[in-house]
Amino acid sequence: MNLGPVEIILILLIILLLFGAKKLPELARGLGRSASEFKKGLSEDQDEDKPDENK
Repeated sequence: MNLGPVEIILILLIILLLFGAKKLPELARGLGRSASEFKKGLSEDQDEDKPDENK
């Protein structure tokens, strides 16, 4: 399923209509924070899986 530029623009317009222009920066900020928390959690999980070489 390939999305062309027209389809992406339509999706963005629908999102803009649903949430409004004032809410979009807040949604993007929250999405960025949640993505960074997710990445941090993944890296912490990988650190716990590694065996200690100092033992």
